[in-house]
Amino acid sequence: MGKTAWIIPLIVLFVAAGLLFGIAGHWTGWQGSRADQETDDAYLKADMTPLSTRISGTVRTVGVGDFQSVKAGQTLVELEDNDYQAILKQAQAALSGSRAALEDNQAAKKIQDSQIAVANAGIIQAEAAIHAAKAGIAAVSPELDRAVTELHRQQALFDAKAATHQQLEAATAQEGQLRGLLDARRADLARAEGALATSQSQLEGAKRQRDALNIKDDVYKAEIEAKTAAIVVAQVNVAYTRITAPTDGTVGERHVLAGQLVAPGTQVIDLVQYDVWVQANFKETQLTNMLVGDSADVRVDTFPDRVFHGKVEQLSPASGSQFALLPPDNATGNFTKVVQRVPVKIVLFPGQPYLKRLRPGFSAVVVVHTRKAGARSDGDQ
Repeated sequence: MGKTAWIIPLIVLFVAAGLLFGIAGHWTGWQGSRADQETDDAYLKADMTPLSTRISGTVRTVGVGDFQSVKAGQTLVELEDNDYQAILKQAQAALSGSRAALEDNQAAKKIQDSQIAVANAGIIQAEAAIHAAKAGIAAVSPELDRAVTELHRQQALFDAKAATHQQLEAATAQEGQLRGLLDARRADLARAEGALATSQSQLEGAKRQRDALNIKDDVYKAEIEAKTAAIVVAQVNVAYTRITAPTDGTVGERHVLAGQLVAPGTQVIDLVQYDVWVQANFKETQLTNMLVGDSADVRVDTFPDRVFHGKVEQLSPASGSQFALLPPDNATGNFTKVVQRVPVKIVLFPGQPYLKRLRPGFSAVVVVHTRKAGARSDGDQ
């Protein structure tokens, strides 16, 4: 009787140990091999854009109310733009001034071009006068030489009483006339050479002035580019006074009101897009056979009797703990193995009833219908 009392507890102990060994060794594999994987750690999500100011200013109007549906491009918040409009007009006036200066410089260049043409004409005229003077000198010089020779001959004849005083005076007058003509031609040559030097100097000065005007052209063009860019910046700042909806969606709570002073980066309103998807956080042991494209059924707590259908869009590249602000450090020595959760993105098929009534943050229960490991192709693996 005493031995029988020990046998039954031992049998129970061995059976419990066998069950514990079987569960510990094969539970994970059994759970991962199931065709349908379910989790209630799932929530609806949507892309939510916090809209902020790019400039400082005072809120003029808030054109929407809390939770209002809006269209892409619709004005949500408008800031006072008087200062930015004034800056824009100032930049436009500065651009007009630079353009006028450039046009004035173009007129000055035309005047300078005419002065260059006049100087060139003066050079040509002076060179022609030089040639004429040299030709005159060349023509008069032989005549003067003959006149001088004739004068000497008449003087000799007069001294020998072989010529009259009248003939000597005629020769003297002829020589004096030709000498005066030669001096006149030499004076003409000197004046022509002086005029040539003056015209050349004027041409050089006009060309240097023309080069200076070309440099001014570059300066004015650079100013025009800079002031054009300033206008673009001013126009962008004016545009920043209107905060519009980038896409269709629903606005959240307003964070500003009319008359409020805002600084750059101030969040004024949130925009929630209509496309809702599901983030289901599966255990890592449930992902054995789960792949992108697997079908999924979603039950939302708000509509418990309705099943929404979708598919696995993406599996997170890491577990949720890796994206935490303070990821766990398992190398501290105080290690406790905990099954990790991995976010899985599930998109809902369009056209289903009640989709527009779904809201981000709703709780859900998700069942993913995985394909058996043997049914997958090598590419799926």
